[in-house]
Amino acid sequence: MAPDGTARVLEAGTVPRATGRSVRVSSLRRLARRRSTIAFVMTLPLILVIAGLVAWPAAWAIYLSTLNRRMTANIGLDNYLILLESESFRMIIWQSCFFAITAVLLKALIGFWLAHMLHHIPTRGQRKWRGMLLIPWVIPPALSTLGWWWMFDPSYSSINWLINVFGFPSIPWLGTPWWARIAVIMVNVWYGAPFFMIMYLAALKSVPEQLYEAAAIDGATSWQKLRFITLPMMRNIISITVLFSLIVTFANYDIVRVLTNGGPRDTTHLFATYAFQVGILSGNLPRGAAVSLFMLPILAVAAFFILRGVTRRVKEVG
Repeated sequence: MAPDGTARVLEAGTVPRATGRSVRVSSLRRLARRRSTIAFVMTLPLILVIAGLVAWPAAWAIYLSTLNRRMTANIGLDNYLILLESESFRMIIWQSCFFAITAVLLKALIGFWLAHMLHHIPTRGQRKWRGMLLIPWVIPPALSTLGWWWMFDPSYSSINWLINVFGFPSIPWLGTPWWARIAVIMVNVWYGAPFFMIMYLAALKSVPEQLYEAAAIDGATSWQKLRFITLPMMRNIISITVLFSLIVTFANYDIVRVLTNGGPRDTTHLFATYAFQVGILSGNLPRGAAVSLFMLPILAVAAFFILRGVTRRVKEVG
């Protein structure tokens, strides 16, 4: 055994293996230390849950909407074309957009007004008022809608009783198309306004008081403070809250189902209630899936413009 040559060969052979192993270990350590890797690993369970509960059902609904009534053959986009040719469904598209846009605007305005009023109440008193104003949002919608249904009932309506006290005639809340639409919007606004209130109140708490103090020194009025300080500082929260509420309102089911069941003459049906009627009650699951998917492009367009505005404002601040 040659002492010099063999030792050199072994030394030369062992050094690269040790170096390669150390490089791999150090690269794994660097990968583990990255915040993005840690964030991905921590959110992986949530991603799997979303994939199982959202992505897979959505993909199945898209596939289901391309089948015939017996689900034995693929008919492409025929279900969508048949729906678009229906005058009743075109009316439901208009009703859903009118209902969602009107209800979200009213909820945003009432929620902002309530949040602004609560913001100027002392902290000790805010807890009591916050708790009371959140009650409509906490109560299950189907249960609270039953109470509203009793108040709108033509025979026992407490709202009509109050109207009669002031000398006005009774209103057929659930008997005519427009009054039924107004009744559904009223219940949705009553239920959803507290959510806007609590979100906007949290946003108001994050606005630095120094800005208001500086504006007061410059002689700014209350309207100018609201326009140039409060609204710009809350713009992103307002946009995200409106988007979230728009999605939930478009998919509303329980209020219409309990209050009017789509009547009178299908004039209060929304996408969700009409999809239930077509898909479950009428036994046409593929066409019901097509009805529910009609709200997807509408919400996608709204989400694109709202999130683009949020992203642009974040970049401007950054």
